[in-house]
Amino acid sequence: MANDERDRFGDKLRQKEKADEDRFFAERDKAALEKLRQQGSASGVEHAEMCCPKCGERLVNVDEHGVTVAECPAGHGLWVDHHQLETIAKRERDSWLGRFFYRPKR
Repeated sequence: MANDERDRFGDKLRQKEKADEDRFFAERDKAALEKLRQQGSASGVEHAEMCCPKCGERLVNVDEHGVTVAECPAGHGLWVDHHQLETIAKRERDSWLGRFFYRPKR
């Protein structure tokens, strides 16, 4: 077998190994995601539901001056997405944040 043929054969072998490896990990990831979906549906938790990473409580949507933020009911934080940040940035910078952080607790 000539060197050129060996190189092509080696390249094909490496490509096949890579494809097998990619397939293995894709199947493993698919199985793990399905297991998570089943656990979520068994516990009655919807996938779109967001939970606080600190305490696990379900986040509550709160409307603050036209911007909806996801807030932990136990006070561990709030979450906003890119669109919400753009909306906030268009407004007066200090006044909205000041009113949000120092508003009366419910």
